[in-house]
Amino acid sequence: MKFWKFFIAASGLLAGLQGALHAQLLIGQTVGVTGSAAATVKESMGGAQLYFDAVNARGGVNGQKIEVLTLDDKFDPKLTLSNTRTLIVDKGVLALFMTRGTPHTVGILPLLDEFGVPLVGPSTGAMVLHEPVKKNIFNVRAPYQREVKKAIGHLATLGVQRIGVVHVDDTFGADALAGALAGFKDNKLEALFVEKFDRAKPDFSAIAPAVAKQNPQAVLIFGTGSAVVDGIKAMRAAGVTGQIVTLSNNASGGFVKALGGESRGVVVTQVFPSERAVTFPLVREATALAQQAKIQLTPAMVEGFTNAKVLVEGLRRAGPNPTRASLHKALETFNKFDLGGLTLSYTADDHSGLDFSDLSIIGPEGHFRR
Repeated sequence: MKFWKFFIAASGLLAGLQGALHAQLLIGQTVGVTGSAAATVKESMGGAQLYFDAVNARGGVNGQKIEVLTLDDKFDPKLTLSNTRTLIVDKGVLALFMTRGTPHTVGILPLLDEFGVPLVGPSTGAMVLHEPVKKNIFNVRAPYQREVKKAIGHLATLGVQRIGVVHVDDTFGADALAGALAGFKDNKLEALFVEKFDRAKPDFSAIAPAVAKQNPQAVLIFGTGSAVVDGIKAMRAAGVTGQIVTLSNNASGGFVKALGGESRGVVVTQVFPSERAVTFPLVREATALAQQAKIQLTPAMVEGFTNAKVLVEGLRRAGPNPTRASLHKALETFNKFDLGGLTLSYTADDHSGLDFSDLSIIGPEGHFRR
């Protein structure tokens, strides 16, 4: 099974155009196929493709097959903006799907509004995309701030009070920090320290020793993929022995593999059911398709699979000749839509999606345990 079809602008625009000419339901995506988020991107798109392939094998949606045209933005917000214009203006995509990154997604909001293009399932839980409601953003995952508050509340119940924060210096990091500060307040705690690192060139050579000197019982680290891996390894090497907690954007097998021996015991918040929670019909369905494709289901794949289900249902409700406007209208008809044990609703005043958050810990075998 192909995990995804991607076209890198420098070498593949011609191939992308040829694919677009044959697509019946052309969906666009700009995402870091390469770059610091690549491992998680591969898994989330693999989960989405499982569902798209299954739908297409049954004849597609209203007799039309789905094609996802993906451009690699290398996890660079500037490329995200450029790719989005290419997808909307040059390729004429019906909708955008599962962008990744807070500054990346925030940066394309004006284009979405200018051309009336719905974006379904952005892989970011930034509160700015939830409140106030963004007309063309249809969130599926819960906000990061909810994840952070849950993690701090859990640590507090265990008697952990000396908790510090290390975060990327961008809109994602600022959003997660806001959630942390609210979580500390809710539990009558204060941050032991707050350190930040550069998104483009993360450097933990000074941060890690400074964190170790504070002797924290726990460290919350907010960032993406390889940067968080480097940060955790640097802190452990500097002598930090406290609990490490990171967010659901790092809930992938690739993240665990990159951490290697330092992955054991790291807490990762989750915004979808466990990939082994077969009590959820959604997970049973994804598991069956993954087994057919002979691949191992991961948390990131569950997210991609769920987002794909939301998009497909929106396309189905939009009718046999969907437009950007009819898809937008169709998505806002969701009223407790059952995704398979999870219900999702949208209205004109609420595009927040699911309200699910959980905690997991990486076990010695490299699996996420709930």
